[in-house]
Amino acid sequence: MAGELRISRPNARFQQWEALLHNRNKRQRLGEFLVHGVRPITLAVEHGWPVRAMLYDSRRPLSRWAADLLERAGGDRVAMSPDLLRQLSGKDEDLPELVAVVELPSDDLARITVTPTFLGIAFDRPSGPGNIGAIVRSLDAFDGAGVIVTGHGADPYDPKSVRASTGSLFARPVVRVASQREVVGWAQEWRDAGIPITIVGTDEHGTADIADFDLTGPTLLAIGNETAGLSAGWQDACDAMVRIPIGGAASSLNAANAATVALYEAARQRR
Repeated sequence: MAGELRISRPNARFQQWEALLHNRNKRQRLGEFLVHGVRPITLAVEHGWPVRAMLYDSRRPLSRWAADLLERAGGDRVAMSPDLLRQLSGKDEDLPELVAVVELPSDDLARITVTPTFLGIAFDRPSGPGNIGAIVRSLDAFDGAGVIVTGHGADPYDPKSVRASTGSLFARPVVRVASQREVVGWAQEWRDAGIPITIVGTDEHGTADIADFDLTGPTLLAIGNETAGLSAGWQDACDAMVRIPIGGAASSLNAANAATVALYEAARQRR
């Protein structure tokens, strides 16, 4: 295969890729992350994300799917021994056919498209990467515009987040910013431009049930940290605080579940 590289032992480049599995600082410094799974890799290519390398098993023939993606993706083609490829899979299961090394996008709020029907999520200081991916998946399912991750928390480009998104990470922008202050400034710019974004926080002590609050206008739903909820700064930034009524022994919903319920309610009202 033209342009093919071969790796049979853990060289420096392999060690860099292995570090991407567990080290967010390495992901940031190298500007790349690993993508696993048929659907996520397919969507990354279909949505035009820059692929720096495609890694595959040097000892087995490629399927039609894999061969097609290699032709379309660009980047380096790297055939490696099965043991090395398994180490980069991040899971103890069947050997993956492909692992993609994809370029990190910029953390620029301009990546999020804002229209009069805008619906987005702000996730404050997430502690679990899987919850980020699950929220991105729900946002995609309910036709949201993007996810903003604020504060120091889990990484949207952690393999657990990418996997939990089932590829939606490549269809909807995820932008990281330092705090709610950047988000409030961004929302105000859109208000000044004639799109009155309402920031709606979710909390068990919210002043209104979510079904009774109008979510049909341009809305940014704010979801708090899984343990501590929304920070005081975020609560001050919200135009309203709503609650999701629950019963039983549960004291609260998981952050991803709360986001999914809120997104569904916004979509239901808009229908």
